[in-house]
Amino acid sequence: MSLAADAFVSQLAAAEPWPENATLYQPLKEDQILLSDCASSLAVQAYLRMCGLPVEVVCRVNAEYMSPSGKIPFIHVGNQVVSELGPIVQFTKAKGHSLSDGLDDVQRAEMKAYMELVNNMLLTAELYVQWCDDATAAEISRPRYSSPYSWPLSNILAYQKQWEVRRKMNAIGWGGKTLEQVYEDVSQCCQALSQRLGTQPYFFNKQPTELDALVFGHLFTILTTRLTSSELAERIKSYSNLLSFCRRIEQSYFEDKSS
Repeated sequence: MSLAADAFVSQLAAAEPWPENATLYQPLKEDQILLSDCASSLAVQAYLRMCGLPVEVVCRVNAEYMSPSGKIPFIHVGNQVVSELGPIVQFTKAKGHSLSDGLDDVQRAEMKAYMELVNNMLLTAELYVQWCDDATAAEISRPRYSSPYSWPLSNILAYQKQWEVRRKMNAIGWGGKTLEQVYEDVSQCCQALSQRLGTQPYFFNKQPTELDALVFGHLFTILTTRLTSSELAERIKSYSNLLSFCRRIEQSYFEDKSS
């Protein structure tokens, strides 16, 4: 398909209203999904709820392989399939749904910088703990990741995934880090987020943006996910305003107010 045809299809998609049957795909919640994918999925769910856009969460064993980018989560809206928070934000913006239109250019640049910080620090730390910490990889990551499959495929897929992540860590300079150094990186990231949030309800005062959705997805998932050590969560718990922030978003967007 040519670039002009791509642009025409995108314009048609943007003109269509958000459907009631939009779906978000992720791995099996109880037995398979890992910390990093769960955090990324929750961030997208939070973002869509903040936009007031309905989506049904569907769990599939092969969600990772269904995704056009190989990343979790992805959404299926009409005849469009879009994966990861950044592209999903652009997709909803094309349909007239945006959380950051009220920001000026300086604020928008600041928001993007903090989103990069979260992805470069928190997401990378989650991947490191999952696959580079031997205890976590052996007790949690490999068993969960491979749980839908029978032996020997289960072993092959789990070790292949671990090799891919460790190769990525080496490429970005994290391969030689110790677990304590990773925890310290998380602490520094949380300190920066805590200072930016201050006493505000959200990072840019009274209304949430995609940054709030992203931070919530990662912090809430770390706080509520069982790992071989609680140290990752303990680093977040040092910042009371981040804990209040997570609770605020959980109450505002995820608790059933009809009961």
